[in-house]
Amino acid sequence: RGAKHVLFVSNWPVSSGIARCFAVSTLLIRNIRTLVSCDDHNTVYENVDLYAEDGFIRAIGKNLPQQADKVIDARHMLCYPGLVNTHHHLYQIFSRNLPEVQNMELFDWLRALYEIWKNLDEDVIRLSTLTGLGELMKHGCTTCFDHHYVFPAGAGDLIGAQFAAADEIGARMYASRGSMDLSKKDGGLPPDSVVQTVDEILSDSARIIERYHDKSFGAMHRVALAPCSPFSVSADLLRESAVLARQYGVRLHTHLCETKDEEAFMLAREGVRPLEYMENLGWTGDDVWFAHGIHFNDEELRVLAKTRTGVAHCPISNMKLSSGIARIPEMLSLGVPVGLAVDGSASNDGSSLMEELRVSYLLHRLNSSKAAPSGYELLKMATRGSAAILGRSDDIGSLAVGKCCDLFLIDSRRLELVGACFDSKSVLATVGVRGAVDYTVVQGRVTVEQGHLVTVDEESLAREAEEKCRAYLNR
Repeated sequence: RGAKHVLFVSNWPVSSGIARCFAVSTLLIRNIRTLVSCDDHNTVYENVDLYAEDGFIRAIGKNLPQQADKVIDARHMLCYPGLVNTHHHLYQIFSRNLPEVQNMELFDWLRALYEIWKNLDEDVIRLSTLTGLGELMKHGCTTCFDHHYVFPAGAGDLIGAQFAAADEIGARMYASRGSMDLSKKDGGLPPDSVVQTVDEILSDSARIIERYHDKSFGAMHRVALAPCSPFSVSADLLRESAVLARQYGVRLHTHLCETKDEEAFMLAREGVRPLEYMENLGWTGDDVWFAHGIHFNDEELRVLAKTRTGVAHCPISNMKLSSGIARIPEMLSLGVPVGLAVDGSASNDGSSLMEELRVSYLLHRLNSSKAAPSGYELLKMATRGSAAILGRSDDIGSLAVGKCCDLFLIDSRRLELVGACFDSKSVLATVGVRGAVDYTVVQGRVTVEQGHLVTVDEESLAREAEEKCRAYLNR
């Protein structure tokens, strides 16, 4: 009684069977200098208000009459849809910038780091997830897909720990039940202690989907099935994971065509190239997306386009590991669904999709010149393109009435943006933004304000995470 927020229990169906509670709250962003919507008509609004209620955009227009619990004066602000990260490994926050692996390529890099990752537990997962999501949100990302595939025996409920961390910090979380069933003794890369049998994996996959996957519009939690890669899992696991995913109506994800070593490995073991192998196991379609996709040939690009199979582009990681450059201009021209991603923090050494956006723009300008995507096309790749390959074109990825209120704001008066805001649609890619954004909003809730996280104590989190990281590495 007398409170600004009233709780109600949603009657939307939730797969876990546990009703979700939502805060009935309102947000009004006044006098936005420029709002780049990334909507179906590429609308750019000038000097408008945005009103959100219960986490959803209810109005965009001039001089809106609504009042709100939270009001932001955005008269000097540029407003964009929240960035959507389509491939991460958040646990790798605690194994980045290690000098002994800095100059390794993928296979040797993995062999070395598995010896660290085999010691993961719930505490490491919780704190690395909080740290990575915090960095993402401070740079305008509102939705993160995390590809977690390392499940050491006795480590606990790692996916539950991720969702709890995402709820604590306020991020929209798309987790995965990843998996590996081929260890070193089977010709794979990981140690025995982090692989499981196909039956164990499928049983836990079903449990996690039933407990955590939320199909409802605007869901904060979703789950995909994501065996690690064709060189660390069996054909049986890939085939059965695809069957299970389609029974439950969830999406499929894995690494593919990241390196030439992978291509040689698959040709030697299976006698076919990686995409043909995956296609034979049911792994193409509009419910599938691959991370990296660097070494597809012309015919394979046409297969991706025809089947509407998506690709998560990870330029910085691909550059660091000397893996190559994905053929993004050709993919876009053919109609292959493409989203942007940071990849794991041990191969990126950071979690900023904003940085990824600018690097991708510059990389393809250097590599493809006139065929390269424009700055605005890269923004759309990181918003509506990423939302599409996660199967969420309906509720995130653009700013329009009825969509989730996921957005970020940047003050155009920053020193580094002087003389740079004549093309607000492209400025994030062409000029870039250094440092944190001014505001991030997820489902109508302010999670970053004046460049700082407001949902957690940043200083305490950094201190606790650093202590845990050192203890973990010292094992």
